[in-house]
Amino acid sequence: MPCQSIRTLGETIVIELPSAKDWVRHAPHTSKLERLEAFFSAHGFDPHRHDTYAIGRTLSGVQSFRYRGEQRNSLPGETLVLHPDEEHDGHAGNDSGFRYRMLYITPELAQQVLHGKPLPFLKGGISSDPRFAAATDGLLCALEEPLDPLEEDDAIFHLFTTLQAVCGDRAITGASCFKAADSAREYMLDNLQRPISLDDLAECTGRDKWSLSKDYRVYFGTSPHRYLTMRRLDRVKAAVFAGKSLVEASVEAGFFDQSHMTRHFKKAFGVSPARWCRSIDQP
Repeated sequence: MPCQSIRTLGETIVIELPSAKDWVRHAPHTSKLERLEAFFSAHGFDPHRHDTYAIGRTLSGVQSFRYRGEQRNSLPGETLVLHPDEEHDGHAGNDSGFRYRMLYITPELAQQVLHGKPLPFLKGGISSDPRFAAATDGLLCALEEPLDPLEEDDAIFHLFTTLQAVCGDRAITGASCFKAADSAREYMLDNLQRPISLDDLAECTGRDKWSLSKDYRVYFGTSPHRYLTMRRLDRVKAAVFAGKSLVEASVEAGFFDQSHMTRHFKKAFGVSPARWCRSIDQP
């Protein structure tokens, strides 16, 4: 989704968009995933990457995007499945614009269902399989209503077991180790504020660092460094919402200083942290 100017109005987040015709509405927040519905009349968003799955449905128009080096066009009824850390953009494929719903789910949540199997990968990023459309309905319908916790868990389980069935088993070259990757993830979460090297992760997991780096991409969809950076940026945003300055938030999150944080913030969200802060201060 575009990360322009964000302001909070109760549980609704309104985003400053390329056109006055455009809009984005967020569903009530849950602790496990993010859901939204949006309309764009022409340009939607510039190239960017999530460290989550982005799974959605085109509701009207033609949703065009560049993904893995090729132009893609999603039509109403088709389901999008964008793999973590894959760059993509978005724009209308015709003059009528496009409307869609999207949800964002972390690889960690996927692994609670997959139990150490490689993350499913849908080639091309678009599915017309009715099994997967049915599996997403529970999470993509009625965004204005909060999800019941048990309903949400059941829907997530159905989503990833179906995605695994639709995509098939992912072939992995060479041996890989989920336990090592998961231990590295926990180590990073426990040590966000201190410098961490791949050698540190290798030592704590007992896995050689190059194999561990490959393991992490297989099971969590991104590199250890990018995972660590995104979790630190999450901490920066939470600190700013709590009233702390960018300088304080940067250091507390584990960045060297504010400028170090700013470089990563722009790459991740497409906007400077200073502009982001100005926007959330607006009534």
